[in-house]
Parts: sequence; C-alpha cells; structure tokens
Amino acid sequence: MDEILKYFPELSDIQQEQFGRLGALYKEWNARINVISRKDIDNLYIHHVLHSLAIAKVYAFGEGTRIMDLGTGGGFPAIPLAIMFPKVHFHLVDRIAKKLRVCEEVSKAIGLKNITIQHNRGEDIQEQFDFVVSRGVMPMMDLFEIVQKNISKEEQNIVANGLICLKGGDLHDELARCADIVDIFSIADYFDETFFETKKVVYLPAVEALKLMPSTNPKAFMPKRIKQSVGKKRKNNLSIARKR
Repeated sequence: MDEILKYFPELSDIQQEQFGRLGALYKEWNARINVISRKDIDNLYIHHVLHSLAIAKVYAFGEGTRIMDLGTGGGFPAIPLAIMFPKVHFHLVDRIAKKLRVCEEVSKAIGLKNITIQHNRGEDIQEQFDFVVSRGVMPMMDLFEIVQKNISKEEQNIVANGLICLKGGDLHDELARCADIVDIFSIADYFDETFFETKKVVYLPAVEALKLMPSTNPKAFMPKRIKQSVGKKRKNNLSIARKR
C-alpha cells in the first residue's frame, strides 16, 4: 500500500481503504482460484496494482467515461482504475468464468459500485465504450481488429476514443504497422521501481487505426468534433476531460 501512496498521495480515505484491502483479498482468493502466479502474489501492489495505475499517470478520465477491460483476468487494470476513478464506469470481460468470480468477490468486498462483469469472448461483445484497456499479450493491431466494433464514434473526451494497453519489452515489430499513430509512454518516467524499466502505456486512437484496416471506411467512424488531434506525439501527460 505504501507504494500506491508514494505516487498517489491525494487519495481519499475511502480510496486508501479500498487499495489497502486488496492485498489480503487477493491472497485469500488467489489461494482458491489462481489468477496471479503464486510466486508473484507478494508483489501484488507493484506488479499488478501500481502497474495498472500507470494508465492513471498518463490519463485522467472524465466523469461518465465508459471503459471496457478485455481479458481482465483477476481484474487488472480495471479494479485499480475503478478505485482511482469512481465516476468512470468499467466493464470487465473475460472468457474464463472462475477468474471473474475473483473480480466479483474482490469488488464487492471493497464496495466498488462502478463496475460490471461479463463472461464472454471479445468477439461476441457488441456494447460500445469510449475506451478499451488491456494488459494482455495479444498484438495491438490484432486486438484492435476485435474491439473496433466496441469503440464508440460518439466523442465526449478531449482525446479521441481508442485502445489503451499496458505493454512490455521490445515493441518495434508489434507496433510497426501503427507506429505513426500510436502514443507510447514509458512507465519508468512515472515510477522508479526496476520492474517498470521496460514497461509502457500504449495508446491507439480508433479513428486513425481504422484507416489501417482493410475494407474499412474511416469516415464512417469519424466523430463530429475532435478537440485534439490524434496520432501526434505528445511529450506531456494528457488529461481526458468530458466535452462541455
């Protein structure tokens, strides 16, 4: 828990309590249903909770934003982000039902009211969201092919709707196809633990990614108004705020 307060000292008392309870809850449920490597459970706060919150260092989601976490596993990054952004709705999806049981029990125990859970494959989800987040290993553009139907063309944030992934290692080959439109943020710029040295937050704007897809007309997706251009490399933190 100290690792969270180190980087997010402004947390409310309720948020501190919720984050503080995650350690015991995940140890309890992970002993029943393995969602985190048992060798890694003692690193929960750095390797899983803080890693998920790297997205919050780059983006401050506005009230009413809707986000799907595809392949959520034990609830990462959605549950830590749901604590951080109590006025943002998170929809957790995974094809393995027992993992979602852990998400349900943990979120219920800490009183999260801003999440929903669905047992399904990404290919079969039809609901739309402002953003899709993922910590999975699927290549970025392969994942976008699945979730493009789930990203709403109705813009309500400064930054265009799109896909936000937590990635690690050498991304040169994986991102070659979309290199000109992705924004890549090194997590080591925000957290000083060695675990994050090769970890990244990668943002892919849907309106630009659609232009790279075969047989797709990007004009069909183009929102009426985009306040900020996408595809442009940004050096500073971005804040996602609702349009007024």
